[in-house]
Amino acid sequence: MGRAVTAIVEADPALVIAARFDRPDMSGEGLVSAAEALAAADVVIDFTTPDASVALAAQAAGRGVALVIGSTGLSPDHIRRINEVAGRVAVVRTGNFSLGVNMLIGLVGQAARALPADAYDIEIFEAHHRRKVDAPSGTALMLGAAAAEARGVDLASVSRRARDGLTGPRVDGEIGFSVLRGGDIIGDHSVTFAADEEILTLSHSARDRSLFARGAVAAARWAVSQTPGEYDMQDVLGFRTR
Repeated sequence: MGRAVTAIVEADPALVIAARFDRPDMSGEGLVSAAEALAAADVVIDFTTPDASVALAAQAAGRGVALVIGSTGLSPDHIRRINEVAGRVAVVRTGNFSLGVNMLIGLVGQAARALPADAYDIEIFEAHHRRKVDAPSGTALMLGAAAAEARGVDLASVSRRARDGLTGPRVDGEIGFSVLRGGDIIGDHSVTFAADEEILTLSHSARDRSLFARGAVAAARWAVSQTPGEYDMQDVLGFRTR
């Protein structure tokens, strides 16, 4: 993702890469420390890990630098600590920067709102490369949250993450998750609404990782002119007003 973001920024004469950095134990041509990078930047794009993102957010807030976070697998505590930082700087955080995925999220919410829970079962399927360490993906959880919110329920109370053995009949209103890890799959997501008489599937397939980088750069351009707060791509794309 770092290379993809770099390529998009370098192709835009209105943007400048102030610095590039990695973990403290990493070294490489052109890399600097996080402190040096923050001293030179207006906004930082972060695709790392939950713990690294939280630490970076605190550093960025101390210097008044806006932050774009693309890390997934954040715990409630990670999110709480990032929310605290968002009181001082603009933070755009999302599990997926794709325009298409964010459109999918909106459509899933509309479908879940219109199709009754006692007739339409929701199953979310996602597939990623073998190196991805968290499951379900952040995008799958965003899709599940959109469906649950549209039905007026809390996702945690209706989520089914795995099935094995004699699980019994499916519970009305349950939102299931299925996961595949293998090969070099960039990211596939689908949401199925299954009824006795019909099946509706909404899906998105990522073909090139540059689409995530392009969305992250768009978010960074937007974030630098915003007041402190936590935002997501629905804000960046103008789908939500605050």
